[in-house]
This record gives sequence, C-alpha cells and structure tokens, in this order.
Amino acid sequence: MFKYLKNDLPASIVVFFVALPLCLGIALASGAPLFSGLIAGIVGGIVVGALSGSQIGVSGPAAGLAAIVLTAITALGGYENFLVAVVLGGVIQLAFGFLRLGIIGYYFPSSVIKGMLTGIGIIIILKQIPHFFGYDADPEGDFAFFQIDGENTFSEIINTVNFISPGATLIAIIGLGILLLWSNVLSKKGKIFSIIQGPLVAVAAGIIYFLVTQGSDLFSISQEHLVSVPIPDSIDSFMGQFSFPNFGVITKPEIWVTGFTIALVASLETLLCVEATDKLDPEKRVTPTNRELLAQGTGNIISGFIGGLPITQVIVRSSANIQSGGKTKMSAIVHGFLLLISVIAIPKILNYIPLSVLAAILFIVGFKLAKPSTFKAMWNAGWKQFLPFIVTVLVIVFKDLLWGISIGLAVGIVVVLYKSYQNSHFLHKEDVDVSNGKQKMKMTLAEEVTFFNKGAILKELDRLPENTYLELDVRNTRYLDNDIVEILEDFVEKAKNRHIDIKLISQRGVIENPESFIEFFNLRSKSA
Repeated sequence: MFKYLKNDLPASIVVFFVALPLCLGIALASGAPLFSGLIAGIVGGIVVGALSGSQIGVSGPAAGLAAIVLTAITALGGYENFLVAVVLGGVIQLAFGFLRLGIIGYYFPSSVIKGMLTGIGIIIILKQIPHFFGYDADPEGDFAFFQIDGENTFSEIINTVNFISPGATLIAIIGLGILLLWSNVLSKKGKIFSIIQGPLVAVAAGIIYFLVTQGSDLFSISQEHLVSVPIPDSIDSFMGQFSFPNFGVITKPEIWVTGFTIALVASLETLLCVEATDKLDPEKRVTPTNRELLAQGTGNIISGFIGGLPITQVIVRSSANIQSGGKTKMSAIVHGFLLLISVIAIPKILNYIPLSVLAAILFIVGFKLAKPSTFKAMWNAGWKQFLPFIVTVLVIVFKDLLWGISIGLAVGIVVVLYKSYQNSHFLHKEDVDVSNGKQKMKMTLAEEVTFFNKGAILKELDRLPENTYLELDVRNTRYLDNDIVEILEDFVEKAKNRHIDIKLISQRGVIENPESFIEFFNLRSKSA
C-alpha cells in the first residue's frame, strides 16, 4: 500500500477537494445536518477504503440516495429515527455479501456502463456551470434535472447570466487555465509537476486570490461563493455535531422498509460504480464484488451509528482518483483522514476556498468522463451498442441515475432479444431439383433456440412455398425449447397438406419419416 505513496498522496488531495463540497452539498440536498455528509465521507474513506478490495474506488455519500433520504427523514419522524434505517441497511448489505449477490453487477451491458459514466460526466459539467460563474443558489449535490426549488438544470444555467460574480468567474478561469497548463504542458516538463498536482495549485491560488482581493468592490468573492464547513468553537460543540440512532423505533415496519430500500439502492449503485471504475482502471484490476458489499455494509453500520448519511462507492470521486494518478486504496484512505483532520484543525482555511475553483476542477473530471471520442466510438460500434448507450445517457441527464441505468438495461435486453429473434436460424435456398421439380431449401437452427425465437422460425416456415424440399439441420443445436418443438410438430402436419417434404439432419443421422420427427423432437425437448 505504501509502494505508490508518491502517486496516491497527490491523488488523495484532489479527491479530498472534490469530496468536500460534495459531502456538504449532498447533505444539504438530503435535508440532513451538514456534518452528516462529512461523517459519511470520512467513514467511506477510512473504513470502507480499508476493507474494500477495490484499489481505486472511493466511497462516500451519494447524490443518487438524496431523494430517498429527504423523503425518509420526514416520513420516519426525524433524523435520529432515519439513522436506524441506515444501520439496518448496512446489516442487510452484509447479508447480501454473505449470500454472494455481488455478481449482479456483471449482468449489466458494457454499453450501459459507458452510458452511465458519460451521463454522469455531462451532469457534472452542466451542474458546475452556475458555480463556475459564481451563482451558488443550489446545493452541490442537487444532481436531478428537475430540482427541489422548481428549477431545472438548463433554467439554472440561464439564470446564471443575471448573477455572474466577476471575482468568482475570474479565479475560476485562472484555476481552469492552471489545470490545463499543468496536465498538457508542465506535467511533461519535470517530476515535480507530477508530484504536486494541478488541482492543489488551483485551490491554493483560489485561497490566495480570496485573501488578496478582500475589500475590493468589483473582484472580491463574497461569503456565499465559498466552501462552508461547520466551525466548532470547542470540543463539546464538535462532539455535539454527532447524532445517534433512536433504536426505540426499530420495530416499526416503515423503518425496515426504508432500511431495505437503502441497502438495495446503495448496493446497486456500488456494484455499477465498481464495474465502471474497473473499466477506467489503467491496470484493469478486478474488484471482488462480494467483499465490496461487506465493506459497504460495515461502513453504513458505522456511519449510521454516529450520525452519517448512507454510503456507496461514488463514480465522481473514483474517477477523480484515477485521473489524478491514484494507484492503490491508500489514496481513498488518506482522503478520509484529510476530511477528518480538516474539519477538526483547519475549518477556517477550508472556508476560504472559492466554489468556482472546485467547479473548474470538476469540469476537467466531467470532460474526461464524457469525451466526444466516446460518442464516436459507440456510434462506430453499431446501433446495438449505441442505442442502449445514448438512452442511458439521456435518461440519466434528464431524469436520474437509477432511471437511466434501468431504462438503458431494458433497451439492452430488447436489443438482445431482437438479435436472438434474428439469429435463431439460417435459411438457405438452392436451385430447383430437376428430378422431382421441387425447390430445395435448407434451414439450420442455432445452438440455443428458445421461445424468444418462436416468431422468427414460425414466420420462415409459413413463408415456405408449396412443393418445397426442406432440409432441417439441428446438428449444432444443444437446446431446443418446448415451444419450438410444438411449432415443429405442427409444421410436420401442415407440410403434408402443402406437399412439403422434410429431411431432418441430426447428430444421430438423417430422418425422413414424419412420425419419427415428432419422436425425435420430444426426445430433444426432454433431454434439454
């Protein structure tokens, strides 16, 4: 874990600066205490990071759970009651891990995973545009298209025109320039520019700019455009920020329903993020998914016990970690300690960081997730790949993450069924056989033929003209569904009336007796 500390330490600093406003913003969007987001970020970094088998994944509070949390806090009668559901959700996730349900994530098509990454990248860019220009009316974690204040993503961008802050915009442009210069030019000039990362320099420049321009009428940055971390004035006030579950409500059915919902949604988001981060990992390491569920469950139990939000592995932080050069889980663990140290030791300094600089950092993260080259590559891969991909992207941008993944998966399944419908058989026509005046046709069935293929096969059999000689080749067929057997049996009877002669070619030999066809089909159906 310490071998790549020179890579992991700079990456952890970048992830820390990305995670800090997200933790606060998601807590705000969830209707929870601001400190609860920081608790979740700390536990996600230190506890989940240490227990997880993922080398580059980073966990913390997730925007995808904000709507569930917001509703549940009110429905369950308060935040302390909600924390019981968080703890129960963690316990249920442990059960998922022990039952080895981590394999679920592998059943999502690659096109949907790439669509998820691209959609999140577009959302990051769109959501950061107002912050880049100093319009910070909405919480950072408000990732839904239709927002809690009645606005939507595009109307917020349009509203930005009326609320541009010159100071915030100027330092955002400077920060973006530093990032581009660092990644495209300076990182190739010397080792020092690889050790000290561009985002750290951009944040430092933002703090210096804020301190220097204080008192300026035009280019100063007002307090609402800065990071806002709670500042305790004593140990007692710091400890007073923690909340604890009210286990007196554990027998209520709605607590268990919420706990199961949190476990299910958090597990699904985590498994999909694991699949996505493994694809982004330059070293192509594979995360043990059952171990990941156990780590996430443990993290949610601890987070719930001390007043934190639910935790998942998060693609924004994970991708920032990868793109900043993180090599091992040490970067995730160190980022958790940085969050802990910062809220205890330097909350005032953190509150000097302009949100517009963080927006510039997230612009780069979003662009790397949603590169134009990705759209081109998916288009070139054909419509079977592009359609689930673009549907996933659009629904994530205009609805939310879970809807996008679900509808993208549904489209992917429809595409598979359509191709299965098409590829169930191969029909080949041959010249007329002069000896008996019948056109010879050959139909070869696929290796697996199921009820999905009924329509295609029935259509081809019904289209066969009268006085045809049909060779039905099933030598490569390993599975023949009973529905297909019934179609073939019916066709044998219809063929007599249409003067169609049938020859069945199987591994057992050639069969030309209609009565033997039915016996053969029945045997194949039973063996399958």
